[in-house]
Amino acid sequence: MDKRLQSFQKLLDIMDELRAKCPWDSAQTFDTLRYLTIEETYELSDAIIDNKFSDIGKELGDLLLHIVFYAKIGEEQQLFNIETVIDGICEKLIRRHPHIFGAVHVNSVDDVKENWEKIKLKEGNKSVLGGVPNSLPAMVKAYRIQEKARGVGFDWENTDQVWEKVQEEVAEFHREKNANSQKMEDEFGDILFALINYARFININPEDALEKTNRKFIKRFNFIEQKAKEQGKPLPDMTLDEMELLWQQAKEEL
Repeated sequence: MDKRLQSFQKLLDIMDELRAKCPWDSAQTFDTLRYLTIEETYELSDAIIDNKFSDIGKELGDLLLHIVFYAKIGEEQQLFNIETVIDGICEKLIRRHPHIFGAVHVNSVDDVKENWEKIKLKEGNKSVLGGVPNSLPAMVKAYRIQEKARGVGFDWENTDQVWEKVQEEVAEFHREKNANSQKMEDEFGDILFALINYARFININPEDALEKTNRKFIKRFNFIEQKAKEQGKPLPDMTLDEMELLWQQAKEEL
């Protein structure tokens, strides 16, 4: 037997044992696992951002366990099982890659994405945007919305147009700076949406970029806190100019 299949069979056997004999595992449901799966997904994301490749492998293992766990619960409830899960994704991959498993010809990644969205509509999806989960974080959601719209040809033609849109939205926000808070919030949201669009055009994932900036800020701020402690002066007692000096030091040393 293929070693990959042996490893997968071993995981399935372990899950059967745990589900039958472990009080915690036997008590789990779709609902109790859901938030744990979300947590595991974010842990995988952290490992990817940090380039901790050994951790990526470990986190993938945790996610695979969750997939097998859900399939086991589905089997017990006669809803689905691991075979139907795997068969279903295999059939979908073949159906949505006619340029590999059929006679369709493509020239680029964009062609593949456009075909993907067209096939999804033929499969019965009522809307191009219908597959975007409502619970996605807003920035990720905006990025996916824009990607899906592009998949059917609804997009800007070039990067300059997108940057002009960013500038237009910033100008509109400034014109509304004395308006009510709701109007300003709407215009600010438009700025963020346009910036995410621009990031997409220049091949930057805005979620990753912002998270890296968050981590950079945390490191530098922790540096300020440490230096302030060494100087025996609590941060609240420091002037902004004093903190700025430490901030610049952090930028140089970190």
